[in-house]
Amino acid sequence: MTIWKREFTLEQLNQRSQDTLVAHLGIVFTAVDKQTLTATMPVDARTRQPFGLLHGGASAVLAETLGSMAGYLCTEGDDRIVGLEINANHLRSVREGEVRGVCRALHLGRRHQVWQIEVYDLQQRLCCSSRLTTTVISASAKE
Repeated sequence: MTIWKREFTLEQLNQRSQDTLVAHLGIVFTAVDKQTLTATMPVDARTRQPFGLLHGGASAVLAETLGSMAGYLCTEGDDRIVGLEINANHLRSVREGEVRGVCRALHLGRRHQVWQIEVYDLQQRLCCSSRLTTTVISASAKE
């Protein structure tokens, strides 16, 4: 059974990211199945810290991008998703190539969602484990 409530293609998700931080960092949505959303991000001058390693903040951007988009895909109508809290445990450094983030739901409530995002290097080694909590802002809610 799929968790997604919206109809979408990977091409549409990537198009939606144009002219944003997501596109600037080279994040590309690459795969989706009934329970997970996957994206890649290059490890290059845009995403490295001054010592030549993948910047932890870039890993957090990848995680929040995946969790926020996955959260949106689990809503309907004009509902929106915003992040409430993110944590990231950086477990292995990466110097080059790309990383792959895989996002899966831990909790899908009416108002809150919790996402687990695992980031892997090209050798399929876990580099970062992140958890994102989001809230659903109903289209009918007053701002």
